[in-house]
Amino acid sequence: MKRANFWSSLPLPVRGLLVGLPCALLTVASCQNSGPDHEAPTDTPTSGTVAVSIDETFAPILESQIDTFQKLYTNAHIKATYQPEEKVMLDLLNDKVKVVVVSRPLNKDEEAELKKQEMLPSTDKVAIDGLAIILHPSNPDSLLTMTQLRDIFGGKTTEWSQVSGKKALGAVNVVFDNNRSSTSRFMRDSLLRGAALAPKAFASESNPALLEYVATHTNAIGVVGVNWISDRDDPVVLKYLSKVHVARITARPNPTPGDYIQPDQVYLAEKTPAILAQYPQLQNYPLRRHLYVISREARTGLGTGFRAFVVGKKGQLIFQKSGLMPAHMQARIVTTTKQ
Repeated sequence: MKRANFWSSLPLPVRGLLVGLPCALLTVASCQNSGPDHEAPTDTPTSGTVAVSIDETFAPILESQIDTFQKLYTNAHIKATYQPEEKVMLDLLNDKVKVVVVSRPLNKDEEAELKKQEMLPSTDKVAIDGLAIILHPSNPDSLLTMTQLRDIFGGKTTEWSQVSGKKALGAVNVVFDNNRSSTSRFMRDSLLRGAALAPKAFASESNPALLEYVATHTNAIGVVGVNWISDRDDPVVLKYLSKVHVARITARPNPTPGDYIQPDQVYLAEKTPAILAQYPQLQNYPLRRHLYVISREARTGLGTGFRAFVVGKKGQLIFQKSGLMPAHMQARIVTTTKQ
């Protein structure tokens, strides 16, 4: 009775305001949930737009992958950024991109962070890459053992005369693409087994800048991903190869001149101890690393479509043509009889 008297005692405009208030609140909530951040995704595995972050050391080969994918699926638009590995992984963790291409799987801290976000990432190994040791064409020390490389990149060897006894080149000048790149991390973690890089090693800020630096400094030694110098059908690659020399290296003890190898596909292909015993002329290139596509996309969108393309037959053939070793294609060893 009191409630009825209270309601009837209110002026009509106030009654209307109170009646309309719940509807207004529902309308505001509905508008908030229907904003840009809450709209249902419109991309499909072959159409729409997706952001992808890529380790810049793989720029040439991934540009080929993206270009081919977009030509096959004309409604697909991949917005790729090429940057150092550390920034690539931060983009994935911060949900700035759905897919990344890097030279390592997620580490434990990154897995834990994505688990906090209730994300279950997918990781695919898609190719085997090699790191090429780059020298000036006039450098006579083009055959290097892994021990010599450790001494050079670790700072123990500071003069080229310590390598060959020739004094003409002077001090060893070690150059990387970027301080936080995957190549510098690999050389530190794998070649130097966790030890620090040479104190005077410096970063040229990009792979093209590194190649140009080595081409103009006779005492320089650099390291680049093999896809920068492996595709002999690419005029840009041929230009680089006309300016620099790719060193031959070996992990074999007491090597002969024939034991030194370059990062060619036959040496990038992973060979078992049984195969190596059967074919003693073969080796595993010592500076190999794997290439991974990691996705945090929780639905079947364009990121999933691009990932499937790179893992699939067409993507694997692109790796093969570029000089990398595809992860999902069988390597063949062909032997011939000497005449």
